[in-house]
Amino acid sequence: QVQLVESGGGLVQPGGSLRLSCAASGFTLGDYAIGWFRQAPGKEREGVSCISSSDGRTYYTDSVKGRFAISRDNAKKTVYLQMNSLKPEDTAVYYCAADQFLGACTVVPVHYDNWGQGTQVTVSS
Repeated sequence: QVQLVESGGGLVQPGGSLRLSCAASGFTLGDYAIGWFRQAPGKEREGVSCISSSDGRTYYTDSVKGRFAISRDNAKKTVYLQMNSLKPEDTAVYYCAADQFLGACTVVPVHYDNWGQGTQVTVSS
């Protein structure tokens, strides 16, 4: 059974940093692409970043390029999202998701069948 558990969220001031973790169990992490998504109140779920299974190719949505970094440690069965220079507009519940893609990953939510429960990130002074 595929299980994903996010952690690392919290309250941070603008300009601060957080590192989110997505711990995987029940499957071989290296066989799956992982995506990070976020959903703010009243808004649709938005794709933030993803990392492919095969060669580690990454993708970032424009609003987080240069500030966020995704990485994976298959041995630890964990994917990370390092978030720097956080802004109030980054406030949302952050989710990780997993699915098996060939080639490049995607941040389209409907392409993922396996989701974590989410972790709250609040950026506020």
